[in-house]
Amino acid sequence: MGTICHFIIVSGLTTCVMPMYLTELAPLRLKGAMGGLCPLGLTFGVLSGQVLSMNSLLGNEDYWPHCLAIYALPTFISIFVLPLLPESPKFLFVVKNQPQAALKELQVIRGVQKELLIDEIESLKIEADENRKNAGVSIGLGKVITDRSLLLPLTLVCSLQAGQQFSGINAVFYYSTDIFKAAGLTSTAAELATIGAGIFNFAMAVISIPLMSNVDRRKCMLFSLETSIASLIVLGLGLIYIQFFSWVAYVSTIGLLGFVICYGVGLGPIPYFIGSELFEVGARSSAMALGSMFNWGGNFIVGLLFPILKVYIGAAWFFIFAAISLTLYLFVRFYLPETRGRDTSEIAHICRNGFASRPLEATMDANNTQDHELDKTKEADSNV
Repeated sequence: MGTICHFIIVSGLTTCVMPMYLTELAPLRLKGAMGGLCPLGLTFGVLSGQVLSMNSLLGNEDYWPHCLAIYALPTFISIFVLPLLPESPKFLFVVKNQPQAALKELQVIRGVQKELLIDEIESLKIEADENRKNAGVSIGLGKVITDRSLLLPLTLVCSLQAGQQFSGINAVFYYSTDIFKAAGLTSTAAELATIGAGIFNFAMAVISIPLMSNVDRRKCMLFSLETSIASLIVLGLGLIYIQFFSWVAYVSTIGLLGFVICYGVGLGPIPYFIGSELFEVGARSSAMALGSMFNWGGNFIVGLLFPILKVYIGAAWFFIFAAISLTLYLFVRFYLPETRGRDTSEIAHICRNGFASRPLEATMDANNTQDHELDKTKEADSNV
């Protein structure tokens, strides 16, 4: 029981702290790529668990305790690796008010002289000034929940984290072997097909790293939700009609693999790190902790209810997942500002009025201003 509680606590801390830590270490242009490293590790862990838990390996009555014990190996390695990691320069500069220590860490991380870090240092100064105006120290959970200026970004973080789970991704992986068996595969073939889905999931996590650096968050998220909804509907219909037509088994398989791929485009990686781009440093840790709670809470609810309700409503469960994803799509469509390549203080200013904010209008105005400045620069160059 103690081991399970320890695992739950560590898992919650990891999914909260690691994306925040990685994005604080990264330069502005690489925040999305660094944030994508956390889901990359998670998908690799899921794939490793799928392989090791095969009935022919450790997933049987004799060896399942050994399968659980393997968790101790990466934990043991972390004991020696974690003390060597640098402290976040942003945390030192903005929260701890230790600019010299922050500059020293930043030089080590970037591997360049101070003169080449002027822009990044100025950005830290701006964020530190904003933090002092708002709170001066880290903002606690109670303040984050009650502060109206943080309502919209907090709702976005919690909705995306919970929506990630209520999209049905873990239901698909928890019961993918049963789904493949329903499609007519043998037990061994169904296990291998589940591992194949895990490979697709891991491959999409790898692809998402460069994707997050080059494509807008909104575009990725909206496309991922649109295509995931379609895939869930295909999967649900396939499982309903599989008993009537043998060829529908292939439709179910396409729907399942399509969902895994589409999920990995945006719904998989973005919720883990979007909080670090929506919140300034003072409120970031509390907001991301709350988002992580919604993520694991959604995981628990889906894992608890899916096997029960599956008996009563069958494949219609996947239509419920599709409906929840559609609701999330509409919310993201109207309220998620574009965060790629933008400073968190700018995003905080855009979202300060709660649901009365107009993040899309602000984003369009910013883009128009950038285009106008670019045109003026081109005109000046042509005159010269």
